[in-house]
Amino acid sequence: MIIVNVKDNESVDRALKRFKKKFERTGVLKELRARTYFEKPSVSKKRQRERAVYKQQLFATENY
Repeated sequence: MIIVNVKDNESVDRALKRFKKKFERTGVLKELRARTYFEKPSVSKKRQRERAVYKQQLFATENY
């Protein structure tokens, strides 16, 4: 459960923004979207490999 303490004189918009940020970090929506359809283990492993390669390439170009 996500708890957001609203501070004194804090606007509702600001508190809502903090709530949304915390909610996004938990990864609930990401997991929900992943569970909407079945993905074969081989496909998910392939996707993870491709993502790792992309991150490696991104990291390699940042250091130059």
